[in-house]
Amino acid sequence: MRDLLLRHTCRVAVFLLCPLSLTAAELHVGPTGSDANPGTKDAPLKSLAAARNAAGPFAGKEAVTVHVADGVYYLPETLVFTSADSGTEDYPIVYAAEHEGGAVLSGGTELRLAWQPYRDGIFQAATPPGLEIDQLFVDGACQRMARYPNYDAAKTTAAYQGYAADAFSKDRAAGWADPTGGYIHAMHRSRWGGYHYRITGKTPDGEVAYEGGWQNNRQMGMHKDFRMVENIFEELDAPGEWFHDAKSNMLYYQPLPETNLAEAKVEVVRLRRLVEFQGSEESPVRHITLQGFVVRHAARTFMETREPLLRSDWTIYRGGAFLLTGTEHVSILDSEFDQLGGNAIFVNNYNRRTLVKGCHIHDVGASGICFVGDPDAVRNPLFEYGQKNDLSAIDRTPGPKTNNFPAQGVVEDCLIHGVGRVERQPAGVQIAMAMEITVRDASIYDCARAGINIGDGCWGGHLIERCDVFDTVLETHDHGSFNSWGRDRYWSSDRSASQVEVDADPNLPFLDAIKTTVLRNSRWRCDHGWDIDLDDGSSNYEIYNNLLLNGGLKFREGFRRRAWNNIMVNNGFHPHVWYAQSGDEFFANIVMADVKGIRAPTDTATGKTIDRNLFFVADPKAKDKYARQGWDRNSVVADPKFVDPVAGDFQVKEDSPALAIGFRNFPMDQFGVKKPSLRAIARTPIIPDLNTDRSEDASSANASPKAATDAFWLGAKLHSLAGEEFSAFGARKEDGGVALIQVPPASEAARCGLKENDLIQAVNGRQVADTSQLLKALIDAGQAPLNVKLIRNQQVAAVAIAASPYLVAESSETAEGFKTLPLPSSPAGKVTTNQGTANQPVSVLVDGRLAPNYGPVFRNGVSSGIYKIDLGESLPIAAVTSWSHNQNNIRGPQNVTIYGSATKTDPGWNLHDASRFVPLGTIDTTGLAAGTFNAASLRARPGQALGKFRWILWSVSPVTSRAENTAFQELAVEVAE
Repeated sequence: MRDLLLRHTCRVAVFLLCPLSLTAAELHVGPTGSDANPGTKDAPLKSLAAARNAAGPFAGKEAVTVHVADGVYYLPETLVFTSADSGTEDYPIVYAAEHEGGAVLSGGTELRLAWQPYRDGIFQAATPPGLEIDQLFVDGACQRMARYPNYDAAKTTAAYQGYAADAFSKDRAAGWADPTGGYIHAMHRSRWGGYHYRITGKTPDGEVAYEGGWQNNRQMGMHKDFRMVENIFEELDAPGEWFHDAKSNMLYYQPLPETNLAEAKVEVVRLRRLVEFQGSEESPVRHITLQGFVVRHAARTFMETREPLLRSDWTIYRGGAFLLTGTEHVSILDSEFDQLGGNAIFVNNYNRRTLVKGCHIHDVGASGICFVGDPDAVRNPLFEYGQKNDLSAIDRTPGPKTNNFPAQGVVEDCLIHGVGRVERQPAGVQIAMAMEITVRDASIYDCARAGINIGDGCWGGHLIERCDVFDTVLETHDHGSFNSWGRDRYWSSDRSASQVEVDADPNLPFLDAIKTTVLRNSRWRCDHGWDIDLDDGSSNYEIYNNLLLNGGLKFREGFRRRAWNNIMVNNGFHPHVWYAQSGDEFFANIVMADVKGIRAPTDTATGKTIDRNLFFVADPKAKDKYARQGWDRNSVVADPKFVDPVAGDFQVKEDSPALAIGFRNFPMDQFGVKKPSLRAIARTPIIPDLNTDRSEDASSANASPKAATDAFWLGAKLHSLAGEEFSAFGARKEDGGVALIQVPPASEAARCGLKENDLIQAVNGRQVADTSQLLKALIDAGQAPLNVKLIRNQQVAAVAIAASPYLVAESSETAEGFKTLPLPSSPAGKVTTNQGTANQPVSVLVDGRLAPNYGPVFRNGVSSGIYKIDLGESLPIAAVTSWSHNQNNIRGPQNVTIYGSATKTDPGWNLHDASRFVPLGTIDTTGLAAGTFNAASLRARPGQALGKFRWILWSVSPVTSRAENTAFQELAVEVAE
């Protein structure tokens, strides 16, 4: 640069005609400068816009450096760079702070206020007319709009750090004179992000009126509890809160105890975008670097976050404090992005080789860094989750349609934390419709949602390496520290439709995910989801040399995912809902839990290789969980002999059995940011204590017994969801649900329109969280028509059932008191049991009498008792009924599953043999009040039959926490006329 200055001395003769030419290669900007100055060190310019204009004549001809002195630069408008401002590879243009962190770019302005006491510790000050305030900063710290409920920083994992179901209730709003201009913030009902609304007033009857709610692409409504309101004057009641009355031009503020308002610096926000690069593929902005700045005071954009991304949960706002469109070789280096209202950096549509390096991004309203392309570059794009392509008619050309997307971008050596302070659909780094994005040597934590999110398979080739990502999914649900989707053109919410087409064309899943995405040499920890979550359709991934500290690894629907040489502390592998012939591989990993399959594997969906893993668990049979599908036949259960797990060194010793199954050590000191100044302040994750006792069979002696028998309704097998299973069905834990995990084609359930993997959540408007509640709801419904609300392929649906077999329960204080279910006048059949019973002989079960005793009861602890009646020949069965006595006030309830068999000879006791037994239904009265005598019945509609059978079996489960069985008194089978 010194030589460059010397070359410019020949121009001194024309200085008066062109005063900037002498120092065009070395421009200077200072807060006390003037845009009329020549831009020398002694006579600096005042604004970066003037420096940009001054550099213009030399752009592409000379290397230009703009030195920006320490100070605050309040930008009057967005600083825009166009292709005319570009440098070249040989002559780049650099805008650099003289001292890193010394020059502050602000999208706000400073207010000079005269504060006066108002009341209750609140002060007031007049503001300039026409001023709109989105954010208020006092001495550099962002303050909070008056809100309810109040903010509590200690509630790091509570929605909005404070929520209330009555946030905008009619009763609450009754105390608000005029809430117009306030905001409602609410989590998605399944906590897949959030919604935001602007309050427009109150209705004549006092309800709050509002608009908005477009910030989530899965429109299912707001959560009933996780709600908060802000910018309501009457809610100004806590230190740090403020309210601006734009009508009266008055600002109200309750200062923190340590704040001296007389001397405090007060700033407000004006701009959404501070710096914008406006180019295109045809005319890009090239070779410009911004280095060493602090970037503050960008307005919140949550009400503009409305563009849906491809069939994900996300909507986005294409903007940020820095917005890059149509650039090549633009670099953002060594800069701090501090307390911004929306996204910090947004790399939009066509961009190539963007570099973000050495930056500290923290306390941002939305995402840290976004790389998002143009949906028009995608072939056959769809936006809402439930939309489906006609797979027989889609474009089969691999890859993008245009170049209008980010590619070859790099995020390197950055510290990113405090992500999603306003919005609940953020990520430290978000990638969608982009190619070959690299994120390396980054520390990302304290995220409302995912640390790194890849929103689709278009077009892969991303590299995530040497990152440290933890404390994520703090407020949302069903995600991971790393989260991805692959709902690309091949994918359908109707998985069978995709399967048929992929079977015919195995290359179909890779039409969009054309390049392999690699996750390697990184450390992940998520305490509220999975460490690495490859969700719907995610395909073409390689995952190796990763240390997973808590949540394990999830593969849901997708193709060709390979995971090897990873360590999963206190967790393991989670295969969810796999396709057949997926090509998935999981080998040479160290895990600390058995495989947690949900609707996977199946006999037809087993992946390519799940083997040669080391299970560091207490149960020696843990590896055999899916032996039937051929998994882990060559895996071992052993201690891997970690070097120093307490200190976070999970390398294995030289004599480790892990080495024999193919595991190889990888460095444990490579995770996260490397830049010394950032590494000195970066947090690291808590290293967990090892827990090798993770057997699912361990249970408390006082726990209620699990039902030993399978449960059925209309011939469909029932399953109550628990834990991570909700994710596989797209449901939330608060609602619960009962899955139909088997629906035989000839079953009554299939005839009624129910399908396998339907998740029932309500019957006749009554929520059913589990199998017991479903069966109770069916008893209460009796013969009435049923309206079944369910989730099918992650979409809410309803099935109306006008007529089907039904359940009846009745109690009586006397044997003669039954009105609906009286004892049969002539009992039929011979009773046998699969194991011994106590007290009375089994013959009393068909004697036509009830007695106040135990009857032929199965002993305590027996959880697989079966009673069987032989009718002598196959007959059409109209009803099956059983009566019990409430012995000791505990043995009256019944929990039975009824089977029929039409074999000519005794079918035996193996109820899982579908060639011999047909499940007719389950009755569970354990949630009902018991009388002295109790009856329960499964019944066909008049003129119909449950089927034609010779043998009827009652498979019973204990009904008390001490595993005590029902005191059955009578069994009866009614034959249809």
